[in-house]
Amino acid sequence: QVQVVESGGALVQAGGSLRLSCVASGRIYVISKMSWHRQGPGNQRELVAQITESGIRNFADPVKDRFTISFDVAKNTVYLGIYNVKPEDSAVYTCAARLATSPDDNFNEYWGQGTRVTVSS
Repeated sequence: QVQVVESGGALVQAGGSLRLSCVASGRIYVISKMSWHRQGPGNQRELVAQITESGIRNFADPVKDRFTISFDVAKNTVYLGIYNVKPEDSAVYTCAARLATSPDDNFNEYWGQGTRVTVSS
């Protein structure tokens, strides 16, 4: 059994910043990648950032100058920093962990329930 739990969502004023956390726990052999996605009102879910266990990062173009992502491999925890937040950043942010539960297992993605970020203008 694997659990993925996000935290850190909040109501924040435009121009402010916040950090989201996501921890994967349970039967984990190795995590190859963790990613953050978001879904705003009336929008489809979109990938905003991802990071591999070796530290390779990718960002969606709309956020690459304002978001950061880091991965504490020892803690199975990924962080998303959001800076100079904008009203369009309001969304439910969901984390996904791509992992194997044993040496013989295939890699699968496990998703959290999400954490809500609301930006006031």
